[in-house]
Amino acid sequence: MLLQDVALVRSQAARARALALTTVSQAGIGHIGADLSAMDILCALYFGVLRGGPDDADRDRFILSKAHASAAMYSVLALKGLLLQEELATFGGRNSRLSTVVSTRVPGIEFNTGSLGHGLSLGVGSALGARIQGSTRRTFVLTGDGELQEGSNWEAAMLAASRNLDTLVAVVDRNLAQKGASTEDVNALEPLDEKWRSFGWEVRTVDGHDMHALLDVFRSAPLTAGKPTCVIASTTKGKGVSFMERNLEWHSRRITPELLQQALQELEEAPND
Repeated sequence: MLLQDVALVRSQAARARALALTTVSQAGIGHIGADLSAMDILCALYFGVLRGGPDDADRDRFILSKAHASAAMYSVLALKGLLLQEELATFGGRNSRLSTVVSTRVPGIEFNTGSLGHGLSLGVGSALGARIQGSTRRTFVLTGDGELQEGSNWEAAMLAASRNLDTLVAVVDRNLAQKGASTEDVNALEPLDEKWRSFGWEVRTVDGHDMHALLDVFRSAPLTAGKPTCVIASTTKGKGVSFMERNLEWHSRRITPELLQQALQELEEAPND
């Protein structure tokens, strides 16, 4: 992999973090902890992996199952040129296309999501549709770890493996946190990798903020012929802002102008290596 590829995606992730922080601060609502934990994953996919443009029938599909990370998604789409950055200022507002959970009103959003635990089922349908159409397109689904406590995920996982859907990639944003508590305190998921393997998936665990590792594993999909892929990305909720990292209060909290400036200053001073 070319080092300039990694550097480019890292720089876009830094820009997208700043946009998401500003968007949530201006709106006074949002889920910035989830936005920041997922940002490197989103940028790896959108700036280094997903094939085809929005009008290409054989484009790779992406489904944001953890749809409350919407400010992150819109920021990435703005950097991709699918939204005007000025529209981010309407986030969560009346009559805005940029609702606090993603919908197909927004260019680049493939599926409506928001009721947690259903994105993987949509991904299975997308992968089956590609097979029926004779398309080689891949489908990537980003889930939160907390939403894996929903049983529908495991029904989808079982079906995907039984149908040998090796063009399907589930990415778990494993930040170990959900609203108000650790996932392991609410309803323990470990051993998460063995759960996926027992359902017939090929599994890789990576650092969800290591851009080289993310690009490498996503570009290698499918990892094993005849098996869907699960990438467990170990992440930090609130990544990139010291007072937000691993702080459950920042699952959903208003960012004051003063805190926004502090956060943006930290991002500006952070090494991009």
